[in-house]
Amino acid sequence: MGAVSAAALSGRDQLPRAGRIVVKVGSSSLTTPEGHLDPRRLSAVVDVLAARRAAGTQVVLVSSGAIAAGIGPLGLAARPRDLATQQAAASVGQGLLVAHYTRAFAAHGLTVAQVLLTAEDTWRRGRYRNAHRALTRLLDLGVVPIINENDAVATDEIRFGDNDRLAALVSHLVHADALALLTDVDALYTGPPSRAGSRRVAEVRALGELEGIDVTARGSAVGTGGMVTKLESVAIATQSGIPVVLTSAAQAGSALSGDDVGTWFAATGRRRSIRLLWLAHAARTRGRLVLDEGAVRAVVERRTSLLPAGVTGVEGSFEAGDPVELVDQAGAVVARGLVAYGAQEVPQLLGRSTGDLRDELGPGYDRELVHRDDLVLVRRRR
Repeated sequence: MGAVSAAALSGRDQLPRAGRIVVKVGSSSLTTPEGHLDPRRLSAVVDVLAARRAAGTQVVLVSSGAIAAGIGPLGLAARPRDLATQQAAASVGQGLLVAHYTRAFAAHGLTVAQVLLTAEDTWRRGRYRNAHRALTRLLDLGVVPIINENDAVATDEIRFGDNDRLAALVSHLVHADALALLTDVDALYTGPPSRAGSRRVAEVRALGELEGIDVTARGSAVGTGGMVTKLESVAIATQSGIPVVLTSAAQAGSALSGDDVGTWFAATGRRRSIRLLWLAHAARTRGRLVLDEGAVRAVVERRTSLLPAGVTGVEGSFEAGDPVELVDQAGAVVARGLVAYGAQEVPQLLGRSTGDLRDELGPGYDRELVHRDDLVLVRRRR
């Protein structure tokens, strides 16, 4: 059976024919109830992925579990909350995690490669090219890349925040045909799965269909993401033309075989710039620019760059190149963008034309505050 492109994956029954798939497995699917890495659960996931690999599908694995794997060796009672201890646990646990994967995949005759990423590796042009080239070559060589966020060096400012969003961005980076999210629940439900009357949502053709569904229940104590972050990652992938199946690790084999398990999210958009995807869904903004009504119309309706003349206020502390929110006079977010000036420079520019700024401050001050190529619209929210 030949592989098909993402454009042809019109339903879950097409999954067995995908040429390249990204699979994300969460910490809760790899650990014991006490939070320690469980080699048997890990091997069960590997068995499923090795079967898909033997069937001709290239597999990229995005795996959580490094911090969880480091909890026991460090003598910690639970997952640490502070960043420094998380980094320490990740440093200890990452090697243990990959060692287990190496042995489990080797039993199937497969070689693995460890790839640690930070957010900037997926959207800064040079790093994106390097990551894409390395992963593509690994796949061409028959290797299974095992990707995790580089927790040992990531900070609050640059980290993805969870591997669900990382997996969606990696799906875009490697031009995957589909994304599979393996979690501790077997599907999306109309309410908390434990609540009487909650029903499995088998298929979602557009995320607007989910309005009114309660997805706020917290994930496990070992992992970092709940259903909210999973749906955010679904939005990243599907809006870029990549369908998603969400199910439990226990049902991974059935899901990847195209059986009616889990929840299937159809692709809703076309491939777009990964930098804009990151900006729209994963960027942690550093400040706000307040726009007047004319600037809001120009940015939202005419899709123009943001000029200093249309900005009435600035909030936050940011440097040139940082992501900021663009808000209207009521405080509703209308867009996100990469700002061309630092926060200390912006106040002297507000409300002034680029011509006046060039005449008074010199060449270089007549550029946009946010160029339209570095700007993405978002749904207005308070």
